[in-house]
Amino acid sequence: MNNDYWLEAKNISCFKNGYEIVKDLNLKLKYSENVILLGPNGSGKSSIIELINRNIYPVLKKDTVFKLFNRELINIWELRKKISTVNYDVKGRINPKLTVFDLIISGLYGKYCKIHNKSEKDVLLAENIINKMLITNISQKYFSNLSEGEKQIALIARALVKNPEILILDEPIANLDLKSRFYVRDQINELTNLNTKIICITHDISMITEIYNRIIMLKNRLIIADGTQSDILNSKNLSILFDINCDIIKYKGYWHIYKKTKESQVIKQPRQLKSK
Repeated sequence: MNNDYWLEAKNISCFKNGYEIVKDLNLKLKYSENVILLGPNGSGKSSIIELINRNIYPVLKKDTVFKLFNRELINIWELRKKISTVNYDVKGRINPKLTVFDLIISGLYGKYCKIHNKSEKDVLLAENIINKMLITNISQKYFSNLSEGEKQIALIARALVKNPEILILDEPIANLDLKSRFYVRDQINELTNLNTKIICITHDISMITEIYNRIIMLKNRLIIADGTQSDILNSKNLSILFDINCDIIKYKGYWHIYKKTKESQVIKQPRQLKSK
């Protein structure tokens, strides 16, 4: 029995409306890793998250393997305790007069509304995550009165109140202004003080900070590169990934990408890589 991996996928394909949205996926994710899934829109990042969350199911073939937490079959409610996903599209569903404190407690019940019969334990759990994330200053504010960055952090706190083993962040700095982007990124970096490991899906390399042990590049539903930041974050791989000739540099701990002024070479399409 191998207990190093919480996710094991071998030769996995998934279909939605007759279209193959996960294609020959071979991937293992360790309990010890913070991971970035990096790729352009439509590359298949979100489909992998749907597969992990059991919103879609793999096609069963003779040589396929799909295990979550070392089990081929897992109760969906048990899975929800182990994995929390933050999808920021839900912001429009939240009552504007709900306080951050009540929003966090709602995460214990899988809802986005005020819980009127909350227990003393619920309150203590919410206070604990508020203190750990240093967000006491916004805990009694109405959700509608928060900045966009603060809304993202409030939703992350809601996801963490259950103390999951894995936290999935779906494009956490998309559509944020510069100040909010820095705020959210810095707050996420502080989550390394908790026991939860992070999977972040993004198309933005500025989201990649020192906390991430592993980068997985996805293009056209295939893994085209997989490794450490120093191994795979280079101009060649980024040019292939985004179909644009570019340079990448690291400055003061953060990655920056620049378009080359002259496109001097043809970008070759990648081959699929097998996961480590």
